[in-house]
Amino acid sequence: MDPALVAVFLALGTFGGFLAGLLGIGGGLVLVPILTFLFTRQGFAAEHVVHVAIATATATILFTSISSTREHHRHRAILWTVVAGLAPGIVAGSLAGPQVIGRMSTSALAAFIGVFVALAATSILAERRPKPTRRLPGRAGLFAVGGGIGMISSMVGAGGAFLSVPFMLACNIGIRNCVATAAALGLPIAAAGTLGYVVSGLDEPGLPRYALGYVYVPAMLAIVAASVVAAPFGARAAHRWPVRTLRRAFAVVLYALAVYMAVKSWQTWRR
Repeated sequence: MDPALVAVFLALGTFGGFLAGLLGIGGGLVLVPILTFLFTRQGFAAEHVVHVAIATATATILFTSISSTREHHRHRAILWTVVAGLAPGIVAGSLAGPQVIGRMSTSALAAFIGVFVALAATSILAERRPKPTRRLPGRAGLFAVGGGIGMISSMVGAGGAFLSVPFMLACNIGIRNCVATAAALGLPIAAAGTLGYVVSGLDEPGLPRYALGYVYVPAMLAIVAASVVAAPFGARAAHRWPVRTLRRAFAVVLYALAVYMAVKSWQTWRR
């Protein structure tokens, strides 16, 4: 692989890892649009480029989420009871998501990602105050919510924070606890999602060399090498930044990514 491209992947891993720790987003929402651009420039097949970007981003979350989770756990900010309630549904949904997107076109998939990211950003930026009496649902409700979070997150290559954070905020959980808990939820999403992408892409023709299913292994390794180092620094910053600043930073990153994916969808559709 071109040394210059390795350097880009390392820089991307550093940036994504810091944001993963800071915002609990697992880095995937940042990685997917940029990887889509890089893989397009590398000449990857157009019908696979977004799928490979999503799968590769999902695989990196396996490692980044462990690194950021350890730091958030050190601050005792993770609500493990919430993780336990959502995780079973998340695993089920994350296994189903890759099977769904395997049947979607690149244009439709990019548009799907852009819409969901923009809606999540708007929800966070609006700072709507939930009813003081609203609490988390019971076991069945958490399983259902987890299933939706897992499916959509694995479809867009994210750690799920763009859905789990607004959900927890609506249940009167503090933003720092939301971010920390979302970081921990990234692990089951990534584990199940990565397995799904490997399986669904094994028999696909036209994938790049060194791809395992839809996962492009060289990019994954380079990104992970940097992201696991950067993630704890982001997690520490999350416990120091003012709450409003944290919300706004989350929303701005999501809006920027939504715009890029909308442009990608339009460009692909016109071809």
